[in-house]
Amino acid sequence: MSEKAEINLSGVKQSQGVWLVKVPKYLSQQWDKATEKGEVGKLRVGKKQGKPEVSFTLNEELTTLSSLGEKAASLQVPRDHPLTMQTVGGQTLAVFTQTDTDEISLEGMVVQRAECRTVINDSYMKLKKLQIEESTRPQRLSQQLEKAVTNIYKPVANHVVNVEYDKKKKTEGRMVRAERQVVLDMLFSAFERHQYYNIKDLVDITKQPVTYLKEIMREIGVYNTRGACKSTWELKPQYRHYQSAEEEAEEMKTD
Repeated sequence: MSEKAEINLSGVKQSQGVWLVKVPKYLSQQWDKATEKGEVGKLRVGKKQGKPEVSFTLNEELTTLSSLGEKAASLQVPRDHPLTMQTVGGQTLAVFTQTDTDEISLEGMVVQRAECRTVINDSYMKLKKLQIEESTRPQRLSQQLEKAVTNIYKPVANHVVNVEYDKKKKTEGRMVRAERQVVLDMLFSAFERHQYYNIKDLVDITKQPVTYLKEIMREIGVYNTRGACKSTWELKPQYRHYQSAEEEAEEMKTD
């Protein structure tokens, strides 16, 4: 953006309200595939028990994956996404647009913040499994050489990569907060393997600060204060891909 760029306010009411919504990375990638028409889905706004209930439904033609290789061809991203509404929190936020000629226009003032959440279902769990497989795939492969390598490298006291890492570690601290969705992905992946974790194990898995991790776990998890699993965390029922012993017993009674 040019430092001398002028903001075009003609024909724009500063009182026009807009929403600032945070969406998962995979959803924004699917939006980029939209046609020239630009329609990506439908937003439903309603009320339930006097409280606002907002959800987004992705267009069906945008549900097909293509960015994760051949395995993703048969997978579809989740369509339904409930929105968690948040206040602006006393901040003054605005939305601007910029053209190729560096012309800046004010579109409106932010009156509502929200976070687009994913419904945890079979389609989402398959997507996360595929993403985990892609992230753990080795970037380097062994290859047999036809000729011997003759280059001679002199040993160094410390490699440049290690020096830069130590410098970054001292500057930013031992643990740096990752994006919320990235932490959620790591947590859901961990709870696919085990039902219960103590906070120390979750810190080791996610490499996140304890206070930040507990804040997220209070939203998606339950802390056990008694019983055999005392002092451990587990997912709330709506986020689990399994049934607890109590739920299984209740189903057997119903049957």
